[in-house]
Amino acid sequence: MRLRYIFIALAGLLFIACSETKYVPEGEYLLNHVYVKSEPKTKGVNTSELKSYVRQRGNSRWFSAIKVPLATYSFSGRDTTKWINRLLRSIGEAPVIYDSVSTRRSMEDLQTQLVNMGYLRASVDAMTKSKNKKTDVTYILHPGDPYFIRNIDYVIQDSLIASLLQMDQEENRGLKTGMQFNVENLDAERKRITRMLSNMGYYRFNKEYITFLADSVADKKEIDLVLVLRKQRDSKGQEKAHDRYMVRAIHYASGNPEDSIIHLRPGVLRKNTFIKEGDYYSADDLQNTYTHFGRLGAVRYTNITWQEQPDSTQLDCMIQISTNKPSTISFQPEGTNTSGDLGVAASLTYQNRNLFKGAENLSIELRGAYEAIKSLEGYSNHDFIEYSLETKLSFPRFIFPFLSSSFRRRVLATSEVSLMYDMQNRPEFHRRLLSAGWRYKWNDPRHHDRYRIDLLDLNYISMPWISETFKKEYLDDNTSRNAILRYNYENLFIMKFGVGYTYNNGLIAIKANAETAGNLLGLAANTFGFHRNGEGQYTFLDIPYAQYVKFDFEVTRNIIFSFKNQLVLHAGIGVAYPYGNSTILPFEKRYFSGGANSVRGWSVRSLGPGKYISRDGRIDFINQTGDMKLDLNMEYRAHLFWKLGMALFVDAGNIWTIREYEDQPGGQFKFSEFLSQMAVGYGLGFRFNFDYFILRFDMGMKAVNPAYEEGDEHYPIFHPRFSRDFTFHFAVGLPF
Repeated sequence: MRLRYIFIALAGLLFIACSETKYVPEGEYLLNHVYVKSEPKTKGVNTSELKSYVRQRGNSRWFSAIKVPLATYSFSGRDTTKWINRLLRSIGEAPVIYDSVSTRRSMEDLQTQLVNMGYLRASVDAMTKSKNKKTDVTYILHPGDPYFIRNIDYVIQDSLIASLLQMDQEENRGLKTGMQFNVENLDAERKRITRMLSNMGYYRFNKEYITFLADSVADKKEIDLVLVLRKQRDSKGQEKAHDRYMVRAIHYASGNPEDSIIHLRPGVLRKNTFIKEGDYYSADDLQNTYTHFGRLGAVRYTNITWQEQPDSTQLDCMIQISTNKPSTISFQPEGTNTSGDLGVAASLTYQNRNLFKGAENLSIELRGAYEAIKSLEGYSNHDFIEYSLETKLSFPRFIFPFLSSSFRRRVLATSEVSLMYDMQNRPEFHRRLLSAGWRYKWNDPRHHDRYRIDLLDLNYISMPWISETFKKEYLDDNTSRNAILRYNYENLFIMKFGVGYTYNNGLIAIKANAETAGNLLGLAANTFGFHRNGEGQYTFLDIPYAQYVKFDFEVTRNIIFSFKNQLVLHAGIGVAYPYGNSTILPFEKRYFSGGANSVRGWSVRSLGPGKYISRDGRIDFINQTGDMKLDLNMEYRAHLFWKLGMALFVDAGNIWTIREYEDQPGGQFKFSEFLSQMAVGYGLGFRFNFDYFILRFDMGMKAVNPAYEEGDEHYPIFHPRFSRDFTFHFAVGLPF
């Protein structure tokens, strides 16, 4: 059977290969492969990056291997009046015909780039190899020895600028003696000096006033550089010093044609304006003003213009602010599907983006949901009903004492207070949640870092009613069985403090979060002797409180091979430890594994902990949680055509408990066993990228199943069974 599948796959690949040259004209060749090599191999020459200077590439390949778009085009017939042929050609890709002119120009471009990199005596050859109407092109680079900078001189023709540049520290300069000559470094230095002067009042200065003179040293691989900063010319063509501009006045105006009033307090306008009267013009102050106004929810757009005063070097700044409508009401219906139980939900949201005329954002959301629950025996009611009311008020600034004004102005901050009440009525129980929070979020626009502090997060969980059937089957057990389940169906108070950090530069993303709960209450309980309940827990307002510490860390690395191909590596670890007043983590704080963003060979909450085997699918999700989590993921992503992309992935991971619970046999973390308890899955996914959102369909298969220690079930990769090992996931957004 396996040989049959292998034969079919090989036959398909052979068909694709044979059809590639169907529409290649006689006497011409299909451009098959393009290679860039360096002879000899040179440390500073990255052939992968230099390949971008090649003007003609071959047809695109799925996963850098199979030219499916070309095969799709070749599968079409020659009669273009038929719709099927037009469709195949539109979604496919026409063959790339080898062009010798493009090859010669690519050689010139590659040589120019090598020279710009400091290899002044570089040369490039091209070698072609043709067979069966296909051509491979290999560009061979001969870089030679690089040239280095021996001396750097500065010729500043403007005396005032010369005195200002004397303050420029040598370590800040982009050019230094002994470094390899590189045209990109020269241009970067021009931009740096231009940026520096544009922040010192030189409103009309640009990098074209800066040029370089380069002179190679005889019989040496060295260059003497001279940076020349020229004066400007007046209307008569006479040289003169560059004008240095100062801000004379700042005016605010409404950008709404129908409204002459800016609906923001004057103090808010001033705090978000970094341009100051009496200061020299600064490009950074201009950009900071745009950035700070742009983040205000009340502002639709900002337009800043400058007016030069006649016969002077003074500027008037005109800031036009166009504001949004302060209040909006939105209604959003949705369908729900929880493990096959269908339902409907709807939310009604009121939003005011300018509550106190300072761009404060108030949102009030009322949500309701209904779900019909199937396969639930022994309960009088089979419906799930939920109502919730959530209110959030955010301020686009820090509401906190003791912070310096310079720090407040430098960062983009949000202070948020929230209050929510949620009511859930299930056939098994009724649950109430009352939560309140006060948090801060901020980031420095000059960097990629973002920070969050949950200064206060209060959660009161109440279980006013539990079905007698549910109590009898799962909760009223005198043994320790279902201890985790019982704990999570009791009244509980959580008072936590948390911090978060994220970093993302497009190639590397880092997330770190830490939180702790119950410490202040624990200190107060020991100091003032709080009441203990029957299980020995301290209570606050006659309710036991949770006490734990939790830490999560994730890192994602994006390796880009080309515009259409990339490899993404992801690792995530989480650890939570209950102590003091708690021996078990609250359910909302426990870890689970499996699902669209974890090990995709398993459905959500169906993996672990450790080698634990599920015994009761109706309620066992509570036992398939843990105190530790490890995820390792590798995903190769390729763009196919139109909005469609494909991914191949391998996932590994699991969850564990720190303590040993009788109801979770095999779930405790042990250094000697955790590697053998790592679950592994693999699969294939499709993604529709609609720019604003991504629809994802992932199909995962189990490869190593730690729930079974031996036999076919432990290594399903060698003994696959579709009904047992396949899992389908639908999600919005990428997994990491």
